Amino acid sequence: MSIYATLWQLKFPRYGDDHGGREWITVLAQGVPAHVGKPAPGTESEDPCSAFLPPAGTAETDDDGQTMRAVVFITDTTPKGTARSPQEYLRPLLVLSGQEYATIAFRELHDLICDALRGDRPRLVAEVRGPGGGVRLLFEDGSAAAPDAGR
Repeated sequence: MSIYATLWQLKFPRYGDDHGGREWITVLAQGVPAHVGKPAPGTESEDPCSAFLPPAGTAETDDDGQTMRAVVFITDTTPKGTARSPQEYLRPLLVLSGQEYATIAFRELHDLICDALRGDRPRLVAEVRGPGGGVRLLFEDGSAAAPDAGR
């Protein structure tokens, strides 16, 4: 049984930048309910998810019953299961606490996800179309590439 519940899935540019020649990838938001990892009442057991999720809340911080413990953002091809835990995703794009997810603006979340998809590639700043139909992508580091160059 999984500790995750799919909250939503959206298409994003595969490499984090929107341009005419981009490919799309599905990004999923996987919510972890607040009770996951909390010890049962009267026990002192350890949280089995503490190594890969933000800390579980307390009764005082989970007063609404709606706030997730965490939201993990993955692609539809992100592998799940590590030596540490079968519930851990291998290289998720982003992990937010439930409180962070509940209060983040969509534009900020979008930027964080695009930054994660982009990785160490420079940010796209312009798409230039020439008179003959040629297209060049210009990046913040001064480099340029054709749209089909895997960027």
